[in-house]
Amino acid sequence: MDFNFTDEQNMLRDSIAKFVAAEYDFDKRRAMLAAPDAWKKNWATFAEMGLLAAPLPEAHGGLGGGPIDVLVVMEEFGKALVTEPYVQTVVLAGGFLKHGGSEAQQSDHIAAIASGERVFAFAYAEPKGRYNLADLTTTAKKAGAGYTLNGHKGVVIGAPQADHFIVSARTAGGQRDAKGVSVFIVPKSAKGVTTRDYPTVDGFRASEVYFENVALGADALIGPADEALPLIERVIDEAIAALAAEGAGCMRMMHTLTLEYAKQRKQFGVPIASFQVLQHRMVDMFMATEQSVSMAYMAALKMGESVEERAKAAAAAKVQVGRAGRFVGQAAVQIHGGMGVTDEMRVGHYFKRVTVIDSQFGNVDHHLKRYGDLTIAA
Repeated sequence: MDFNFTDEQNMLRDSIAKFVAAEYDFDKRRAMLAAPDAWKKNWATFAEMGLLAAPLPEAHGGLGGGPIDVLVVMEEFGKALVTEPYVQTVVLAGGFLKHGGSEAQQSDHIAAIASGERVFAFAYAEPKGRYNLADLTTTAKKAGAGYTLNGHKGVVIGAPQADHFIVSARTAGGQRDAKGVSVFIVPKSAKGVTTRDYPTVDGFRASEVYFENVALGADALIGPADEALPLIERVIDEAIAALAAEGAGCMRMMHTLTLEYAKQRKQFGVPIASFQVLQHRMVDMFMATEQSVSMAYMAALKMGESVEERAKAAAAAKVQVGRAGRFVGQAAVQIHGGMGVTDEMRVGHYFKRVTVIDSQFGNVDHHLKRYGDLTIAA
């Protein structure tokens, strides 16, 4: 398996690393989180750098890249704890439009995403749905040529910044049936859409989103009605691969910061890095991180394979990154001592982020079962 990056991908990585070093260091990030509109400047910069266009089709203003380009972006974003809604807009919404959108939908939205003019959020999770993507109480009922949307979506990451939503809803069948799921493009400004915004523990922003008799035209439907579950699963697997790369970037930084701290912190007159038990712990952190990097790379490479191979790779990466993120984060905080969980120390913020990554789109237990089911079915 070839894990070498192209010259263009290496240049992309270098440009992101230079940007975050200059404009997204820890202190500047904290200041940006305190200013609700600060993300807009960074978003415009991402557009200028080509990050928003990287994985989008060239025919509609993108650069024609793929999951490996997203991996490069997300690994560097993980190192810097970037909180802009990149996965929500570029990976998720861009994925729905690439894989299921009509020519008119692609023409209308993809170029606007690439230029930074349009921001999306994916509203799929429901309060009682757990990780079952087909467990939907949100409904879209036929109303003439269009639909009427009603329901509640919880913890919609990126919704405060978004101007459009991608919404999953039930158009037929029972609450948990695989058939009968559809996805729609819904403007945030549409009549009947209300939101309740709040910050998340890892520095992102999310909303509870409510739809009350929202009128949608037939052109709001992405792909065929009632048949959207495979499309949702495909796009979420691509998002999982992106999050795995971000988690790997977070772990790299937790290990680096812990190693630096251990070399500086002294006990009994010597750096604690000289203690053999801590050396062993930091080697274990390094191994867990490198295993996660490998699994993230494998997941990205498998996104173009068969449904079964893609799903197994995504599930395996999610399990590895979830387990390793918890281990590396706990070890980093323990070696830092009590300071590791304070707001002033960077390592605690990385631990929060990998903890949230574990819960997004299914935790370790969910994907371990998913991997087992796929293996048995094969």
